Amino acid sequence: MSDKKLDLGSWVNDVVQHLLDNYSGAFDSIGQVVSGFSEAIEAILMFPPAWLLIAIFVALGIWRIGLRFAIFTAISFVLIVMTGFWEQTVVTLGLTFSATLISLVLGIPLGIWAAKSERVAMIIRPVLDFMQTMPAFVYLIPAAMLFGLGRVPGIIATVIFAMPPAVRLTSLGIRQVNKEIVEAGQSFGCNGRQLLFKVQLPNAMPSIMAGVNQTIMMALSMVIIASMVGAGGLGNDVLASIQRLDIGLGFESGMAVVLLAIILDRITESFGTPKQENSRSSVVSWLSAKLQRQ
Repeated sequence: MSDKKLDLGSWVNDVVQHLLDNYSGAFDSIGQVVSGFSEAIEAILMFPPAWLLIAIFVALGIWRIGLRFAIFTAISFVLIVMTGFWEQTVVTLGLTFSATLISLVLGIPLGIWAAKSERVAMIIRPVLDFMQTMPAFVYLIPAAMLFGLGRVPGIIATVIFAMPPAVRLTSLGIRQVNKEIVEAGQSFGCNGRQLLFKVQLPNAMPSIMAGVNQTIMMALSMVIIASMVGAGGLGNDVLASIQRLDIGLGFESGMAVVLLAIILDRITESFGTPKQENSRSSVVSWLSAKLQRQ
């Protein structure tokens, strides 16, 4: 029963080894770009004092959600500072933002392409299913082999894990744009580019922002797991608590992760509030105003 008739694992190992033998220079270059990008974002987040960064998030909370959430945000970040996890939280935030931005830069154009082409949608659908259902830990193995240990393999693995929602929900949002609005745009003489940027993308924005929200949440969860390959941040403390069986450290670091996740989730979710047009006259008026601004 233990004899293998189809050894897929050895094939995968051969592919990875072939990539290492023939394209190590390309992977080194990609690693340097990703590392520099991530370090720049982390430096930007580390530059202001803690109180200023907290104030920015509180202001976002007041603007997008309300006073109660802003108070919750302030209390959460003050609690993180007082427990000594502020620096690790900022590192985690930087890693999450880096992976999310890369995921969106790749995922949103791919989602637009899938919305415009049924053939592309059919091809990428099983790929996205595979990317989402594969256990997150598995991505760390080839990433570590191709890029070494550190933040780069963690970010690469996070991008692979977190990108599918951006692709899916961008494609879904564009496909679900009211046909009445699209027809109104065509009747106004919109070309394909104008129809996409002036009509379809603005009306698909609630779905796209839902994809951004899900991408951020998946990136945050994966960044914690990526500590196993040396990505850093709060994941290091979570991993250390497991290795030492330190319940207190695990609770403190886990609480910081949860609070950060709630804040990011609520703020990004607030940007996806749909604004529906209820009649053809309102659609035409809105579209006419948009096109006149060109």
